Amino acid sequence: MKFPKGKHAWMVKIGEKGQFVIPKEARDLFDLQPGQTILVLADDEKGLAIPPKDVSEKLFAQIFQESEEE
Repeated sequence: MKFPKGKHAWMVKIGEKGQFVIPKEARDLFDLQPGQTILVLADDEKGLAIPPKDVSEKLFAQIFQESEEE
């Protein structure tokens, strides 16, 4: 199946421990490295999302900044 430019989809299997492997093409595309922490978001209706690295870093910074201010 051909996807519009900039759109991607991959099928992955969930292992017995609930883990899945992010396909190499996706890891390369988003510069995901072994040991790197990623953010997984979930919505009951829309499902799971793994935001790009720059969005994750901004969210982490905002979360940690807010927790330090409390």
